[in-house]
Amino acid sequence: MTGDSVPELPEDSWASSPGTRRSMQSNKGRDTKPELALRSAAHALGLRYYVSKRPIPAIRRTADLVFTRARIAVFLDGCFWHVCPDHFTVSQTNPQYWAEKAAKNRARDRQTDRLLQEAGWAVLRVWEHEDPHQAAARLKDLYDRRNATRRDRNAR
Repeated sequence: MTGDSVPELPEDSWASSPGTRRSMQSNKGRDTKPELALRSAAHALGLRYYVSKRPIPAIRRTADLVFTRARIAVFLDGCFWHVCPDHFTVSQTNPQYWAEKAAKNRARDRQTDRLLQEAGWAVLRVWEHEDPHQAAARLKDLYDRRNATRRDRNAR
């Protein structure tokens, strides 16, 4: 490859162009701005958690925040990737591919919620556009309720 040449796409690439492929590969899997803001707001409320952890190690799903004792898994969902009802838009480039990808993501989200709930976990989903302080307040409320229930069971 010379200085002015454009890299070619691998034959099996999903990307519509080398630029799209490069852009998509540079997306972060964790520590995004919304994630850091939510973690900071939760921490300010006294909550302590694991980051990017599988709530159930045998199930290949990673939550953004995990509270093992309270059995809470928090997922911070991106509006595009998880089909936000307020902000999702269909991609202009390769729309069929992205529509199928979004549908698969939604189905996997529902399956993840079901698997975790069946195992006794509470699932909290937060949209990336939500105010992190309001989301952290919802999380704190859920955390307090789960801990109160656990204390009540242990007192019996």
